[in-house]
Amino acid sequence: MEDGEDPIFEEAADASVRKIIHVDMDAFYASVEQRDDPSLRGKPVAVGGSSRRGVVAAASYEARKFGVRSAMPSVTAKRQCPELIFVRPRFEVYRDISHQIRAIFRDYADEVEPLSLDEAYLDVSRDKAGLGSATAAARLIRRRIRQETGLTASAGVSYNKFIAKLASDQNKPDGLTIVRPGEGARFVQTLSIRRFHGIGPVTAAKMEGLGIFSGADLAAKDMAWLAEHFGNSAEWLQNLAQGIDHRRVKSNRPLKSLGGERTFFNDLITDTEIREALAHVCTVVWDRAAKKGARGRTVTLKLRYADFQTITRARTVPRPILDGASLLAAGDAILGPLLPTQQGIRLLGITLSKFEGEEDEDEGAAAAPTDLLSLI
Repeated sequence: MEDGEDPIFEEAADASVRKIIHVDMDAFYASVEQRDDPSLRGKPVAVGGSSRRGVVAAASYEARKFGVRSAMPSVTAKRQCPELIFVRPRFEVYRDISHQIRAIFRDYADEVEPLSLDEAYLDVSRDKAGLGSATAAARLIRRRIRQETGLTASAGVSYNKFIAKLASDQNKPDGLTIVRPGEGARFVQTLSIRRFHGIGPVTAAKMEGLGIFSGADLAAKDMAWLAEHFGNSAEWLQNLAQGIDHRRVKSNRPLKSLGGERTFFNDLITDTEIREALAHVCTVVWDRAAKKGARGRTVTLKLRYADFQTITRARTVPRPILDGASLLAAGDAILGPLLPTQQGIRLLGITLSKFEGEEDEDEGAAAAPTDLLSLI
């Protein structure tokens, strides 16, 4: 069910039904740049580096029509859209606007769970603003975002997080989609499995190889078949196909990982320059970890080679890492066996995880998103 029909499912007979809104800003970084520079409006814009080493961080909807998307090499993006305009990212500006938007969310929900700078879940089961409906809250939130920031947002309203997120993407940009209790399974089963949050490209390709292209195809498979092909993920997949998700919106989700990565304009070739880059990234990551008081035991190294092959290697130490030198030592211990490299390194990243006091997720919950800073 879509905007304009005014469904008010929050008065459902079952008071235990949750009312979840997922708000997702429309082409956030690129829209900010178009807002602040009128000459960019209506034109294909990519936020990121324009050099041969550059990567697209975000693309305007005008650019997306040409197939330009985030994480695409800039040279590929320019080839697909010769008129593409590159703009250097301004992360401090994006963060400030994100804080402004989150302040709006707090007027309508006590439980707000940000996923990134440009999207968040809100649990409006308790009618904090006294609006009488989750749909009314979503409409007012979108209106205020437009009025106070000059930007548009899309929203999905439903009874769980999985469906709300799918719904927010249904009518982008500047759209609102509502999926009421009783409609979830039917809605999910109309969608491509590549739309399913949590199913990545590798799993999606495997599913398609097994004849699963839609939620309906997935729903038609029994548990035994799913377990045979997908192991421990079988129950989770079966629940998704039925529109079932028991995860709660959590304002203070425990930090699961914290990291940083850097893309280089020129490939790193020598052991010395690669280790210098590792030291720089580790310094930034440890500075952030220290500010958060995060002490982790698992260090993960990410390398992307000149041919875009990406590898990750991890190591867990017996005791929490207590300083930047220890983080660098752990990272270097992982890096050492990978040197010398046969080809250049275009990206290097370090992530710290398995923090002190970390508890298991609630049953049926997905892992919390990585707190990842991209170092440009």
